[in-house]
Amino acid sequence: MKNLLTSLLLSLIVVISFPTEAKSENVKMKQSSNVSINKINLNKANAKDIASVLKGVGLVKAQAIITYRKKHGDFKAIEELASVKGIGVATIAKNHNKIIL
Repeated sequence: MKNLLTSLLLSLIVVISFPTEAKSENVKMKQSSNVSINKINLNKANAKDIASVLKGVGLVKAQAIITYRKKHGDFKAIEELASVKGIGVATIAKNHNKIIL
């Protein structure tokens, strides 16, 4: 009985300590409705939010994303982000799982 309680307690600690990705996706930050803890909608987010979520993207590159979006319309595929000046394949690769269109 003691081993069963210990196992249950350890399982509970692991579940609480390591939330699943699905749980964290549903938690919204207060910055805007276009940002979640791990993901950002590039077709709706502002430059500040883009810069805060994407690795290797500061305010200047984030503004370039906004400018491109205004000129060419919404992004249809994540790979289209490579058409933005200053955004390369490496930046897209390290942020691919954070981008929503």
